[in-house]
Amino acid sequence: MNFPKNLRSLVLLGLIVSIGFWSCNSRSGKPKVLVFSKTAGFHHESIPQGIEAIVKLGIDNDFEVDTTTQAEMFFEENLSQYAAVIFLSTTGDVLNTYQEADFERYVQSGGGFVGIHAAADTEYDWNWYGKLVGGYFVDHPGINDPHPNVQAGKITVVDASNASTSFLPSPWERTDEWYSYQKMNTEVNVLLTLDENSYQGGLDMGEHPIAWYHDFDGGRAFYTGGGHTNESFKEEQYLKHVLAGIEYAIGDNKELDFTKAKSKRVPEENRFTKTTYAYGAFTEPTEMTILPNLDILVAQRRGEILMFDAETEEIKEVGKLDVYWKTEVKGVNAEEGLMGIQKDPNFAENGYVFVYYAPTGTEEINRLSRFTFKNDTWDMASEVVILDVHSDRNICCHTGGSIAFDKDGNLFLSLGDNSTPFNQADSKFINNGYAPLDQRPGNKQFDARRSSGNANDLRGKILRIKVKEDGSYDIPEGNLYPVGTEGTRPEIYVQGNRNPYRISIDQKNGFLYWGEVGPDARADSMDTRGPRGYDELNQARKAGNFGWPYFVGNNYAYHEFDYVTGVSGAAFDPSGPKNNSVNNTGRTDLPALAPAFIWYPYGESEEFPQVGSGGRNAMAGPIYYSDMYTSDTKFPDYYDGKIFIYDWIRGWIKAVTIKENGDFDKMEAFMPNTKFNALIDMEMGPDGKIYILEYGNGWFSKNPDSGLSRIDFNGGNRAPTVSKISADKTSGSNPLTVTFNATASDPEKDAMTYVWDLGNGETKTTEVPTLTHTFNAIGEYDVKVTAKDSQGLEGTSTAASVYSGNIAPEVSIKINGNQSFYFPGKKVEYSVSVADADNPEAASDLSTLYISADYIEGLDKAESDMGHKVMSEAMMGKSLFTTLTCKTCHKEAEVSIGPANLDVAKKYNQSDADYLKNKIKNGGGGVWGEVAMPANPEMKDSDLNALVAYILSLDQVTTPSLPVSGSVDATAGKKPTTTGVLMLNASYTDQGGQNIKPLSGSKTVLLKSNTIDMGNTTDYIGGYSSMNYDGNNLVMVPKDEASFAIKAIDLTNISSITATTVTIGELGDEYVFELRLNSPTGELVGTGSFVQKNKTGSTDAPNYEQLTIPVTGSADGKLHSLFVVSKPKNEGGTGPFIIAAMTFNAK
Repeated sequence: MNFPKNLRSLVLLGLIVSIGFWSCNSRSGKPKVLVFSKTAGFHHESIPQGIEAIVKLGIDNDFEVDTTTQAEMFFEENLSQYAAVIFLSTTGDVLNTYQEADFERYVQSGGGFVGIHAAADTEYDWNWYGKLVGGYFVDHPGINDPHPNVQAGKITVVDASNASTSFLPSPWERTDEWYSYQKMNTEVNVLLTLDENSYQGGLDMGEHPIAWYHDFDGGRAFYTGGGHTNESFKEEQYLKHVLAGIEYAIGDNKELDFTKAKSKRVPEENRFTKTTYAYGAFTEPTEMTILPNLDILVAQRRGEILMFDAETEEIKEVGKLDVYWKTEVKGVNAEEGLMGIQKDPNFAENGYVFVYYAPTGTEEINRLSRFTFKNDTWDMASEVVILDVHSDRNICCHTGGSIAFDKDGNLFLSLGDNSTPFNQADSKFINNGYAPLDQRPGNKQFDARRSSGNANDLRGKILRIKVKEDGSYDIPEGNLYPVGTEGTRPEIYVQGNRNPYRISIDQKNGFLYWGEVGPDARADSMDTRGPRGYDELNQARKAGNFGWPYFVGNNYAYHEFDYVTGVSGAAFDPSGPKNNSVNNTGRTDLPALAPAFIWYPYGESEEFPQVGSGGRNAMAGPIYYSDMYTSDTKFPDYYDGKIFIYDWIRGWIKAVTIKENGDFDKMEAFMPNTKFNALIDMEMGPDGKIYILEYGNGWFSKNPDSGLSRIDFNGGNRAPTVSKISADKTSGSNPLTVTFNATASDPEKDAMTYVWDLGNGETKTTEVPTLTHTFNAIGEYDVKVTAKDSQGLEGTSTAASVYSGNIAPEVSIKINGNQSFYFPGKKVEYSVSVADADNPEAASDLSTLYISADYIEGLDKAESDMGHKVMSEAMMGKSLFTTLTCKTCHKEAEVSIGPANLDVAKKYNQSDADYLKNKIKNGGGGVWGEVAMPANPEMKDSDLNALVAYILSLDQVTTPSLPVSGSVDATAGKKPTTTGVLMLNASYTDQGGQNIKPLSGSKTVLLKSNTIDMGNTTDYIGGYSSMNYDGNNLVMVPKDEASFAIKAIDLTNISSITATTVTIGELGDEYVFELRLNSPTGELVGTGSFVQKNKTGSTDAPNYEQLTIPVTGSADGKLHSLFVVSKPKNEGGTGPFIIAAMTFNAK
């Protein structure tokens, strides 16, 4: 689980000691409640006042109160001590999957829940929570109207018999922020409603509930919409109302009975392991099928059929189909070839395997055929042709090609629209990523109405047939078009597909699922062309039309479009779209649309935020049921009825929970910390484990990260993990004494022993994760540590390399001026120095010193440093070359016993690096002459990388090093951004010696923009909070005295700081800002004040102000935490307001 294991253990121990044995009776002692106030969205200023008020209610009414913003407290063993949990103005996604499941179990076991105000603005993608809280926030005054968000209003008491309302007047007049709600749970008992005529703005609901309660899923839930303002928590009637809700949620304070919990606990991610069978062994794998004996057949697009032998774990080619897999048109990639493979449901008896492929020849078809595969032999002569599908060739794209069977033995085959998604050449009006609807002569490939929209064409469909022994087939009952329907094909089960690349069928209820790869438009054009592009994960409970090319996403409609005039027509009608294309050979009237299941664009998805953003390629994986498998190592029953979906481009796997009626319920990450390299197929094996096929990260090629793997589940004892091994020094004179430390953990908290592999054949064992050892021989040592638990399971660290006999040089970079910031338009002056303890004269030869500067977008963009890394590695390789036996046979530019290094560089390129490393390590001959190259089997991979980098660099155009001292442009010639970072790198490699390896030292200096991203502020005190609006990080300034900090600030040469403030309307009070070092009460180094005036004359338009605070304190050239303290000049300010940016101005 994603919480500290030591915390869980301590709490569990404490509970056992304090409450003894479980009982279904009332608890001993006072009831206890937990107030939870984490915010992942808007942070309410009233939260501290709410906490204070609830704590006082507890003191006055004999219940205990714990408070937290830490979601890690939401695990079963901890929650069990509380009679009720109070969500106090929580916002956004505050709990992860593990915590959500444990909270569901808590309520199902008899726990209580209280939601206050923004608790309804929380967890929108968790349907269970939505029913618990009773409804989701949708609007309040001031969002979509010009009215203030806080107003006086009138509340009607609906149920005066309830303890939370019996004392209230009706109407009850009070001032608050009035929420409107969506997705209301109709089973709640409404206590109070809001008179919508008593205030202005917000979304009218008609019947407008504002407080309610209900028994829910074994527990008790109370919600009240009030509580936005600080004053709410000083109102006697409001607090009495809240108190009664808390007491209802507490109930009789009984011990929780977790045997009643229906939700299952989520298995921890470390119980799953990706076990790789093959890596880099495939050339464009497409689909696989797992045989009953766990052998796996893998189809490759170019026609090969490979078999992974489960017993020997070897891969061999067992067949090859002669396929069309590349076009004859320059610049056009074909996607056809061998596209799909699936075993017959009765494979154990008949040995049948079905494939979908594009046979070579003049006929433009794709073919579904059946072959026999027995005794590891693919019988090419056994082919039985089932079905041919016309497909236009020498164009791109969209093949589909996935094959699946349902529980009744019906075969499903997915087919793409065989249409080109790119723009037409030499055309004024083009697709631009919207629906391809071009029916002009010569543009047929740009009209998906000829295929997907054509009821008489099999392309852009999912077919369902029942194959007979002789290869003919029947049409099952319930397909989209009955046999004999004019202008249709009866094989069609689903129509309106673009590229249904991977399909899956629920083996219990027969529901069909598929991933629909969508179009590329980046923005909506709803009045002219239609919606932006979406990928879809779809579900068909019965035959249906899913809309393409007339609709996409949640059935968003495209428009008719005239490619001659550029004039848009009407939007297509979802109740019955018409196919009026001249390329249509089928019926004009098409079936009404079926509903979408999951859909998401390139950007963030409002409906399904878990999918993230970026490139997209949706796929459907298996639906799991534990009772269909007998293996002891099958997946746990937590995943029963869930479908695994995945995205090739984004690299994630999600488990989707489906309601009993088939509707979407929730989505959760599966193994989010495991890397997947372009998943192209996923199957559930007969052993109840998931098998995955990875295409690898490259198109139309053999990728070194392609792979075949199995996901293993471990329901018992888990092995320890060693997350880190460190050394107090990595190099030094011989002999060298080093102290190593390991960071290791055991999931079950077992005691561990540590076995240290010292890299020289020697091992040592300790009971603690530390070891001090002296190396007495010159050389490099790769030290690893293995942690073993009491049951013999173990985990091993990566290697920590140390070198005895040479001291790595030290590189320093001195920046003249400010050490925190760069200033756009100004040069940054620097100087680099080198010190080498083994060579006092090192500074006299700096030929291996390489200095570079780059401007990168954010500190996490480490790949921007690759150019520097390559050059540093090459210089290490050059020095290494001079110390090894290589120099006896090779010279840099002249032929010797072996070829010149320069000639080698000219013959090979970077893609041949692995070949060259293998040649150096294993030796060989015949390439450059008769003299064989000796092997170097002991050479380390890091040294091989350096040597090859050096050799290949000889024929590459490289950026020369910057001078030892000088100046660089602050943004390296690029456009400045607030998140941009100037990165200065310097590395130097010493000369080593005879049989002594050269070592490198390096230094990196990072300078931030002088306009800081407000998301980098921290240490909020007294009500400060952060928020993100439209991609911008902002800081909310409270109306009372408070502060926040900015870390690692050097005030050298800073004259002032300018803050950009934003208010709505007029602030009406003067605010004073102070700059202090290291704490809110530290040395005062600047002060300023301002009054925000209403410049716009509007009560709802933003007003921007520039506040400049002079820096008056002395700068010492050191890095400090700079605290910004704000306070109203008069008691009780009129805030809050926003700081949108802060700029440090140079003198």
